[in-house]
Amino acid sequence: MKFDTPAGQNPIDRAKVVGCAHDRIDGPFKTTGQAPYAYEHHRHVGNPAYGYVVGSAIAKGRIRSIKLDAAKVAPGVLAIVAATDTGKLGKGDFNTVKLFGGPEIDHYHQAIAVVVAETFEQARAAAALVRVDYDRGQGRFDLDEALKTAPLTGGDSNQGGAPKADRTGSFEEAFARAPVTLDALYSTPDHSHAMMEPHASIAAWNGDQLTLWTSSQMINWGRSDLAKTLGIPKEKIRFLSPFIGGGFGGKLFLRTDAVLAALGAKAAGRPVKLALPRPFVANNTTHRPATRQRIRIGAERDGTITAIAHESGSGDQPNGEPETAVNQTKLLYAGANRLTAMRLAVLDLPEGNAMRAPGEAPGLMALEIAMDEMAEKLGMDPVDFRVRNDTQVDPEKPARRFSERQLIRCLREGADRFGWSQRKARPGQVRDGRWLIGMGMAAAFRNHINFPSGARVRLSGDGRVMVETDMTDIGTGSYTIIAQTAAEMMGVPIEAVTVKLGSSDFPVAAGSGGQFGAANSTAGVYAACVKLREEVAGRLGFNSTDAVFEAGKVRSGNRSAPLAQAAAGGDLVAEDKIEFGDLGKTHQLSTFGSHFVEVGVDAYTGVTRVRRMLAVCAAGRIINPKSARSQVIGAMTMGVGSALMEELAVDKRFGFFVNHDLAGYEVPVHADIPHQDVVFLDEADDKANPMKAKGVGELGLCGVGAAVANAIYNATGVRVRDYPITLEKHLARLPTLA
Repeated sequence: MKFDTPAGQNPIDRAKVVGCAHDRIDGPFKTTGQAPYAYEHHRHVGNPAYGYVVGSAIAKGRIRSIKLDAAKVAPGVLAIVAATDTGKLGKGDFNTVKLFGGPEIDHYHQAIAVVVAETFEQARAAAALVRVDYDRGQGRFDLDEALKTAPLTGGDSNQGGAPKADRTGSFEEAFARAPVTLDALYSTPDHSHAMMEPHASIAAWNGDQLTLWTSSQMINWGRSDLAKTLGIPKEKIRFLSPFIGGGFGGKLFLRTDAVLAALGAKAAGRPVKLALPRPFVANNTTHRPATRQRIRIGAERDGTITAIAHESGSGDQPNGEPETAVNQTKLLYAGANRLTAMRLAVLDLPEGNAMRAPGEAPGLMALEIAMDEMAEKLGMDPVDFRVRNDTQVDPEKPARRFSERQLIRCLREGADRFGWSQRKARPGQVRDGRWLIGMGMAAAFRNHINFPSGARVRLSGDGRVMVETDMTDIGTGSYTIIAQTAAEMMGVPIEAVTVKLGSSDFPVAAGSGGQFGAANSTAGVYAACVKLREEVAGRLGFNSTDAVFEAGKVRSGNRSAPLAQAAAGGDLVAEDKIEFGDLGKTHQLSTFGSHFVEVGVDAYTGVTRVRRMLAVCAAGRIINPKSARSQVIGAMTMGVGSALMEELAVDKRFGFFVNHDLAGYEVPVHADIPHQDVVFLDEADDKANPMKAKGVGELGLCGVGAAVANAIYNATGVRVRDYPITLEKHLARLPTLA
């Protein structure tokens, strides 16, 4: 199905199932332990061996030799595959550096060997006996130093191709003329995905056929890159990820666990289970790169922005991509004279790549503090300042209107619900005992991305509907929203739908990432269901254009028949995919929101506690409000972590992340998070897809960090521009105690 004109009235608009709150259909399996994650497919794999990765102990240099003698004779060892044994492996299209190192080392903990043994403990013990002799090289680990000579670079989150510097009008001249200006620097640190389930795989060979159970957000990408890495045809690999314990972008691409499990299983002649130890999640896989951002804003005294510039610098391995922190500044606010630019430094740290809301998450952490600072300079309320500079067109391409843009409504309704009018504009004025109380807010923005997505739908003789697609569920509720879509389209209750996901046996879907998964995968199911409806109508002798599918029946005019009757002679199967025309080019497809936060800062210790949070989101049709709310409150929680505690500490001498486990890398726990309120505005974006839906899971993160930072400033009068906002950054400047 080609989607190239705005969606008109269609069966989804009935909203009998879609748009209603439903419990997750995978919930009972997960809460009873029946949902097998990548490391747990015991029913399918008998007598597996265990793999353990040996990671490089240097960040840059070369392997002189690997001595395996002691490890080979250790108890239980079945096989060892070292970098010196594999010959030349390929590198996947989505991998920045090779997944199996040697002889050249690209980063700390790059995999250089895998030990396979009868038990996990035996494999781990033998891995400790592998002796490696290195020539240590001179690495580049200091972002601030590297940015001094880093070149400008292009890049656009999830899409690519942006110019090295975007200019509209004459920023420098307009900024120099502006009566009110801001010129400030901001920084965000490296972040780890820190998902609950580490990267894990089970590999089993049957002759030259490989079956891999793994934890991957994108089935087709992973399968294709594994084939390229191993040098075997893609058709020889069966790639399976039915349940995934979190990803946040860290499992978008093929990782070491999959490659080494496959190599280890081949060498041992046995299925092999392999999970990366927690330190490898930080140092072997990917992370969100640190940024250094400069924002300049010039405005008239009435608050109209006349000049805005956002420049960002980040680092990555050679041939890597920038953290596109300037993306939202291109589109969020009006302003005739504009400049956005990025610099990319080459670093020998582990690969930087996508993490939940790449670009916008760290970019809004800076931009929305800058907007708050500018509002204060102007003597304006922060909400009013943002409303003043709203735009209904792309500021760089005024002919392109936003398909839907309810930012002002998000801001106004959020302010009303949160009691924003009670906020004291002058900082440090509200106390509750020993606590300094403050309110902060920020706008939220994340682009919607159209992505082709396919599905197969089957109607059986008992009236049940089965959906098969390689879409994944990373804890986001994909099983449920896909079932809702099929139920709505075929006129059956959700209980009559079976959903099968996460297998390369099924049609290629959008996958889970970039906030594009839900809208595109359900649109693909919609397309397949349209084709199945035509098959059903034809089998029953109805005109498909006016057939109504409802309550397990098909009705056309004064005729009616049970849906199951169409499959009485055998199952009916339809397969299709959603493809997109130019609506995403002629219109700007984006999601919007607002975040409001109240904090308390201990006047004696400087400790910050978040007291209240509210998110208001406008993101097209919300397919399942219950799971969508869960996505947003999870994102808000992640935003609190980014604001107050999350930071990968870089050892600039040896080039690795020091706090590479959940003891040292702090994330929020239940005690850190107060009540969170989430509001979804009514919206159906007919230019996005036939579902009229857009993503929301990353929008819930965008802006949260700045809302917390702005609330801390309102509470204390101390402006901190460097995340995370830990107590030592403002303790000495807190208001004097009476």
